[in-house]
Amino acid sequence: MSFSPTPQPAPVDLVSYSLAETLGRGALAIACYAVLGVILLVIGFYVIDLAIPGKLSRLIKTDRNPNATLLTTSGLVAVGLIVAASIWSSGGALHEGLLATLVFGLVGIAVQTAGMIIFDKVAGISVRELVAERELQPGTRLLAATHLAIGLITAVAVI
Repeated sequence: MSFSPTPQPAPVDLVSYSLAETLGRGALAIACYAVLGVILLVIGFYVIDLAIPGKLSRLIKTDRNPNATLLTTSGLVAVGLIVAASIWSSGGALHEGLLATLVFGLVGIAVQTAGMIIFDKVAGISVRELVAERELQPGTRLLAATHLAIGLITAVAVI
């Protein structure tokens, strides 16, 4: 019987950072991801604005349109899910994580927009007609759930 030696772990090069350095690096990472997240949310808002007839800020703020509000809210929450998953999957690699977050966030926004167009064409659920209504419509709830599902699917695919 032959016994092989017990494998020894590879030497680890431990780098020691002071508390201030660790906090500084962490704060910088948080700030970078927060700025990128806000940028993606703003992009998402303007893409939704292009996809929904009328000026979105007026529809929400002045007209208090529940359909435009729910579609926008669900789209932005979905973008937030994608951003959070991208950060989670970055594994602490800031540059790669920021790039992945940017790419996956933009892909998520594009897929959600395509989803709205597909539902408009295939299912006959017209965003234009939904937003023209003053009362919250069942089709709006369906599109909002679709936004969230697309955001969740994209987020899990990132992880």
